[in-house]
Amino acid sequence: MSRDLYENLADSLTKKGVDVARVEAAIKSFEIETPSWGYGNSGTRFGVFKEPGAARTLHERLQDAAEVHRVTGVCPSVAIHIPWDKVDDFAAVKAEAAALGVRIGAVNPNVFQDKAYKYGSLTNVDPAIRQKAMDAILECVDIMTKVDSRILSLWFADGSNYPGQVDMRKRKRWMQEALAHIHGKLPVGARMLVEYKLFEPGFYHTDICDWGMSLVMCQHSGANAQVLVDLGHHAHGVNIEFIVASLLDEGMLGGFHFNNRKSADDDLTVGSINPFEVFLIFVEIVAAERSGLIKRPIAYMIDQSHIVKQKIEAMIQSVMNIQAAYARALLVDWKALAHARSRNDAVDAERVIQDAYMTDVRPLLEKIRTDMGLEPDPILAFRNSGYLAKIVEERKGELKGAASWG
Repeated sequence: MSRDLYENLADSLTKKGVDVARVEAAIKSFEIETPSWGYGNSGTRFGVFKEPGAARTLHERLQDAAEVHRVTGVCPSVAIHIPWDKVDDFAAVKAEAAALGVRIGAVNPNVFQDKAYKYGSLTNVDPAIRQKAMDAILECVDIMTKVDSRILSLWFADGSNYPGQVDMRKRKRWMQEALAHIHGKLPVGARMLVEYKLFEPGFYHTDICDWGMSLVMCQHSGANAQVLVDLGHHAHGVNIEFIVASLLDEGMLGGFHFNNRKSADDDLTVGSINPFEVFLIFVEIVAAERSGLIKRPIAYMIDQSHIVKQKIEAMIQSVMNIQAAYARALLVDWKALAHARSRNDAVDAERVIQDAYMTDVRPLLEKIRTDMGLEPDPILAFRNSGYLAKIVEERKGELKGAASWG
């Protein structure tokens, strides 16, 4: 887009009382973490669809994540999943990431794929299996120290499929006790984010099924436990922005796993189905920032399964959509909104929100990227780089012992 489009937008925003320089500074400092597993082969319960050039090892996943950061400038950290990303020398991984221009972010323990966890991990009726899960998570706490990670991200598949199958209250206590123990082992300055999920694979009940249960678990765990919101983990019609507002008000919103959904936990690219919802979530976050409610940084992470899209492009696309949603939220006329609310004027209040949402922020984002020394369109920058052709050629064949989904 031309410079004229940016100048016209900036002039229009200034006339509305928007501090454009402040908006640009906020967007430049906004960071989004990408997941190592988003660069490898993935699939559904029905099968795994392999893509030429897909990352097969942690080393290749870091390379791809570094490429996303290179073209977007806002993705300096990479979440890892253990044991998918397990290596012998994590100190070397930390150095390797730094050499690529990124760092290790959240560490995510996997306590759902091992056959031992068929009936649960930390809530399994068998104490030996509960200990096995605990040992796996504490191993990740140790890895956090080695890679200088500040976030332990926890999600559990624990639940049941039939009435009467389990003692739900007993399982609740097991989970509370286990999470409190893990919290006590966190490195100094680290946080534990507890994710929830409505259903799957437990279709009758899930031990941590919603934000309320996650909040209770965090409150029982300690001061460094907060709730992690995955946008796909809710029932149809749930108002996620209200959940976000409530957690912000309690100081308990720790982070996000950004994706999008049409039916259930689809793990689609952010903004592909309901971009207005993502925008409204950021409206609540910006409002909380303005009110001084946010005392600890929110961890913005992506969690997606790129089954039919090219993996790196899909990641870049989500990053761009998140930036756009955040940029629009920064343009809300808060004074006009407060005035409309004080008069119970639902029409004007919605018009204020819609005005920000319908603003074409692409010229603004492209100008910011240019200021940062980046190409204005990260997708085109990636396509023109030759990186994809290079990794397709380099990554032919299977690697023995390479971990990935399926």
